[in-house]
Amino acid sequence: MITLNLSGANWRTSTRSTGNGNCVEVAAVGARVAVRDSKDRSGPALAFPESAWAAFVTGIDTVRPG
Repeated sequence: MITLNLSGANWRTSTRSTGNGNCVEVAAVGARVAVRDSKDRSGPALAFPESAWAAFVTGIDTVRPG
């Protein structure tokens, strides 16, 4: 298991977020992308290699309604 120091992470939400609290936040941390629930900012975060996150985002973009 890899432990990341997220104390200085610059968390952000999607520009498409409606601000209703049902979002995730992401932060670049070295060569990883961390993801957390915006409703539980002190809770756990998942971390993915940048390449895996890029593939995920690309996959979402191909199935998102226009």
